[in-house]
Amino acid sequence: MTAATVATVARTSLATSLTRYSRSWGLWLLLLAGPVGARFMVARDDGSGVQIAVGRHLPVITSSVLGVSLGIVVSALLLPIGFLYLRSNVTRRQPWQIEDVSAAPRVGMAMGRFGADAAVLVAMLGTLTVAGWFLGWLIVSGPLDIVGISWPLWLIAAPSLIGLAAVHRLLDSQPVTRRGLGDFVFFILWMASITMPAAVADLPSSLVTNLYDFPGYVRPLVGSAPLEGQDFMVGNSKDVVPGRVPLDVMAGIRAPGYVASRAVWTMVALAIAMLAGLIYRPHVEPRRGRIGPALARLLAPGAPPAAVGDAPSARPVTAPLLGLVIGEFRLVGAGRLFKLLALGAAGVGMVGDYRHIGSPAALLLLIFGLVAHAGRSEARGLLALTRTAALGPWARRAAFLMAGFLWAALLALPASMVRISPEPLLMTFAAGVVAAGVAISLATLSHSAFAGRLVLLVMWYAFLSS
Repeated sequence: MTAATVATVARTSLATSLTRYSRSWGLWLLLLAGPVGARFMVARDDGSGVQIAVGRHLPVITSSVLGVSLGIVVSALLLPIGFLYLRSNVTRRQPWQIEDVSAAPRVGMAMGRFGADAAVLVAMLGTLTVAGWFLGWLIVSGPLDIVGISWPLWLIAAPSLIGLAAVHRLLDSQPVTRRGLGDFVFFILWMASITMPAAVADLPSSLVTNLYDFPGYVRPLVGSAPLEGQDFMVGNSKDVVPGRVPLDVMAGIRAPGYVASRAVWTMVALAIAMLAGLIYRPHVEPRRGRIGPALARLLAPGAPPAAVGDAPSARPVTAPLLGLVIGEFRLVGAGRLFKLLALGAAGVGMVGDYRHIGSPAALLLLIFGLVAHAGRSEARGLLALTRTAALGPWARRAAFLMAGFLWAALLALPASMVRISPEPLLMTFAAGVVAAGVAISLATLSHSAFAGRLVLLVMWYAFLSS
């Protein structure tokens, strides 16, 4: 394998992926997300938008502050949306039956697809930049500086988006992370990336210190000196003091090691993409050990009852909708493993702090059960079949919602009985209603379980932390 061969395969893979991207209507929605979202990304004095504050004060919106604000929102908060697009767009289906048995170098394939993913995300950043110029013309205090908006925005957000494309390639390189486990791994990495920078906010600026800040949002806000106990905040809060104060974000950008750290993260992303090609494993059935099949048989659903040859013909169903609800209830909780975990979640809810232990455990189990069945039932091939049934897809979706309500109530009922209080039942029931609604809605739109799983995991973490 020569470098020329790798470059040729990478160039071919890049061109093929970009062609497939260009034919997807989802690409245009992604490109429009920047201009549309720019209106809601910067906090106004009326409380709308994402609030970025230092010392409980919102900064005066200058051109550089606007660029930093847009970059921080993209880099710290909108990465899950980018990952959602990369995992569910038109390139998620690849001809691996042909490529995995070919002699083409995997590094070239990985780098080509990584380049296409990064190009699409950077294109979205370009539309956001143009939207930032227009937004700056409306709200910036003082003269409008187009370069002052663009330079901080790209310095902060571009390495994070390129890193996101690399992580997507890495998770797609292994069979075990190509599905739900990969979504969970990304969720953990994303949460770690937005919490680790706060640990170095009290340290002087340096290359090593800034490498802890993958989203790149700490140094522009706190400057080159240690923060010294002064709080900074990215998100929404009611504790912001009225009035705005000047903030010299360029001092933080020019701080020692900050620009170099963004360049290092870009190079790390390239290395991760190359690593994804080196460790790529084909789409094959994994080998199972002696314990695997036995454990699978133990946790699998029980065998169906034997057929009765002389059974009379089936009678008309007297309550078809009730039967559909029962069927959806069984399918959400299919498998012995789900039932064992449900018993464990219900048991945990009977002891200890239900709000912070029992309810999150029950909700996490519900999330995985609901999104898995929603993704199966909303698959395009199966959906075409269910349209011919006596009860159509919308009746089945309503039954799915009811099944989610019943599972939520069932998991919380033991805790309510032990405490002789309706609070656990109402808490988990409300969370189950939201989880079931989000799961079936996103599965209906995306025809997969991925979108619902990622969104609900983010909501579950917010519920756990609130």
